[in-house]
Amino acid sequence: MQPPNADLAPPKDDPFTVEELSQYTGEDPSKPIYVAIKGDIFDVSRKVDVYGPGRSYHIFAGKDGSRGLGMSSLKAEHAVFDYSTLSESEMKVLDEWHSFFSKRYNIVGKVILPEIPAPAPAANM
Repeated sequence: MQPPNADLAPPKDDPFTVEELSQYTGEDPSKPIYVAIKGDIFDVSRKVDVYGPGRSYHIFAGKDGSRGLGMSSLKAEHAVFDYSTLSESEMKVLDEWHSFFSKRYNIVGKVILPEIPAPAPAANM
């Protein structure tokens, strides 16, 4: 596991649409690789061996895959931003991933995510 990075830049909050974020997958070598967690976009370019094309965590490159990270899943269908259905233990895992990234990678922006509908209240019987 890599140690925390003491030379991180102050976090940025530049807005990125989902479409804009999708351009930062490492497929185009002239662009950095970005991974978003809970809406924060991290520049993971220095770990192309992990997040680059054909690598184990490339499934998260160019998107917010919070749900998959919380579930500890590398399945494409889980690499989505909607983490509203995660269990308490999965939310803890997701928060740990966010903390891990926050200590190692620069935050370069925020994803403008679609609204996640709140669960419907249970009907009284």
